[in-house]
Amino acid sequence: MKFSTYKTSLVLAFLLVYTCAVAQNLPQNLAAAFSKFEQDPQLQNAIASLYIIDAKTGEVIFDRNSRVGLAPASTMKVITSISAYELLGSGFRYKTEFAYSKNNGKAELIILPSGDPTLGSWRWAESREGNVLKTLTIKLQQTGVKSFDKVIVENEGWNDETVPDGWMWQDIANYYGAGPAKLNWRENQYDVILKSGKRIGDPVAVVKTVPEMNGYELNSELTSAAAGTGDNAYIYFPLSTSSATIRGTIPVNESSFKISGAMPAAGKQFISVWADTLQQIGIQLPKQLVEQNTKLPQRSYTTFHTITSPPLDSIIYWFNRKSINLYGEALVKTIAYQHTQSSKTDEGLDKIRTLWKQHGIPETELSMVDGSGLSPLNRVTAHTQVKLLHHAKNQPWFNGLYTSLPIYNGMKMKSGTIRGVKGYTGYHKSKDGKEYAFSFLVNNYNGSGASLVQKMYRVLDELK
Repeated sequence: MKFSTYKTSLVLAFLLVYTCAVAQNLPQNLAAAFSKFEQDPQLQNAIASLYIIDAKTGEVIFDRNSRVGLAPASTMKVITSISAYELLGSGFRYKTEFAYSKNNGKAELIILPSGDPTLGSWRWAESREGNVLKTLTIKLQQTGVKSFDKVIVENEGWNDETVPDGWMWQDIANYYGAGPAKLNWRENQYDVILKSGKRIGDPVAVVKTVPEMNGYELNSELTSAAAGTGDNAYIYFPLSTSSATIRGTIPVNESSFKISGAMPAAGKQFISVWADTLQQIGIQLPKQLVEQNTKLPQRSYTTFHTITSPPLDSIIYWFNRKSINLYGEALVKTIAYQHTQSSKTDEGLDKIRTLWKQHGIPETELSMVDGSGLSPLNRVTAHTQVKLLHHAKNQPWFNGLYTSLPIYNGMKMKSGTIRGVKGYTGYHKSKDGKEYAFSFLVNNYNGSGASLVQKMYRVLDELK
């Protein structure tokens, strides 16, 4: 027994010494790996920032350029997610009310939205287009009203700004550039079906859109490219017009090639689709809507149905897993509206900066212009991202955030990519049980993004 106890003590002592040695060597190993990374030709004209802490204690493990503001790309979504949990609450849900009023023999359909970006989304059974329209139609039938003279959308407090500052012309008409209105539909996204030619250089035809884009025209300037070249098609939709142009290329010999665009005036598309559904059962609904910019008195209408969004946890799950820019912009505008009764993006971002200033983070480290990271004008620091990750670790809603983070390179982290920018921000638990929070940002690299990613992984592998 004594010998066995001695052996156990010896093993424990050895493990303690080994763990301490590994912990002491980690900063040196990271320094060597990061130095090698910085000397790579892909970083010749670039700047990289890496900040790593012990996720439990907050102890700094490694710091290079952590206070330098860099474009974060979609790693910005971690900041927006954590801020939404704090400023909206983990139990937050959007509500969209549907009502009607009758005056002097005339009936009006009234929609009171709240900026819900999930209405009509295919990611939840209850929010899918078909299910939403079916339930709404049944509820409307129960009112007994057979004809409506007007459709009113209460847009009080919600400005016309759906595109944040700094979004690029090449982005805003494509699906990932869909901005939020107070009434959103199908993630403000539609699909375009294209048909290419048999030879390189042949024109590409627009077959159809899904759903049908009522009142809008798509013109193709696309050409056919070599097989295997993939989707290089971009939609350009001038604001306040009804005509868009698609430029670029798709591969030859494609009869049903799909790309996706950002739906202009999604609320109008929703009304148009619902009106078609109602017409089949004898209910007349105008396909045009009127936006009411002042709050309607509640006594002036009767609510017949309310749609409640999935909980914030679930919204943030898809926000980070699929990097849905629309969700980030909707959350920032919602933060603004909840606290100021104005949906201006700038107001929401000011609320976020004020929140974290109270936690010791300088406003200068959060130079944001949007909530998704799509804009190349954003500048945030790796230090701030990690401070927020550390804060989140101790919150009751942490599991929701952690679950939302994708897995790359065996690590739970959000990725970010825009032109010349790569980033990874998240958590990792090493083989010895240590937990780390980190942010790794690179701006203005050259060459292949895929090649750079593997080099970034090799640095982060030191945490394993």
